[in-house]
Amino acid sequence: MLMDLTWMVIAVAIIAGASFFSSAIRIFREYERGVVFTLGRFWKVKGPGLVVIIPLIQKVIRVDLRTVVLEVPTQDVISRDNVSVKVSAVVYLRVVDPEKAIIQVVDYLNATSQLAQTMLRSVLGKHQLDDMLAEREKLNTDIQLALDAQTDSWGIKVANVEIKQVDLTESMIRAIARQAEAERERRAKVIHAEGELQAAEKLFQAAKILAQEPQAILLRYLETLTVIGADKNTTVVFPLPMDLVAPLLAKFKTPAD
Repeated sequence: MLMDLTWMVIAVAIIAGASFFSSAIRIFREYERGVVFTLGRFWKVKGPGLVVIIPLIQKVIRVDLRTVVLEVPTQDVISRDNVSVKVSAVVYLRVVDPEKAIIQVVDYLNATSQLAQTMLRSVLGKHQLDDMLAEREKLNTDIQLALDAQTDSWGIKVANVEIKQVDLTESMIRAIARQAEAERERRAKVIHAEGELQAAEKLFQAAKILAQEPQAILLRYLETLTVIGADKNTTVVFPLPMDLVAPLLAKFKTPAD
């Protein structure tokens, strides 16, 4: 009976020792760190590799140092020109200071997500709709800098922010289409007017050159007749200038006239 009790005590001691030993050992991967607290007070950041702690006295919290992709939910944004749009974005962040990430904020991922939503509405609200559609790179940089400045005290580095999608209402899409069509028509009219101006300038220069030699006008008329005759027309209406007809009329004029 005494022997059985002794073996039972030894077994319990072995189990308790193994449990104590296993709870005292932590293994951290290369991308992990352990924030160690001793009796509730911060002690140090340990890892990667094998870390030994004192059970019941020390507590360790794992922190992942890899880049985290945080999707920002779709936000209703009113631009500076009073246009309502829905904008979604993606934030890339990582922990650079595990101590601050655990001590300074309760849940750094949730806190960064909420801050990103606020920054997205705040920054985009200062720009017009055309900037949101055409200058996304600049807006991404502005949001990233503003967000990174706020999360620096949490030990978080915001590496990049990407505006994923900008959704417009159907009425706004139709208005933009009408605006684009009107802009194309305006450019077409300007190009046509510039063509007319250039043609008028060339005609003016040609008229000045032809006016220097009266016979040049006759040659131009004859060339025009050649062009008209090439089309095999049955009827040709050709204006004859009075300057050419006047000498002939003078010869046939009678003294009585």
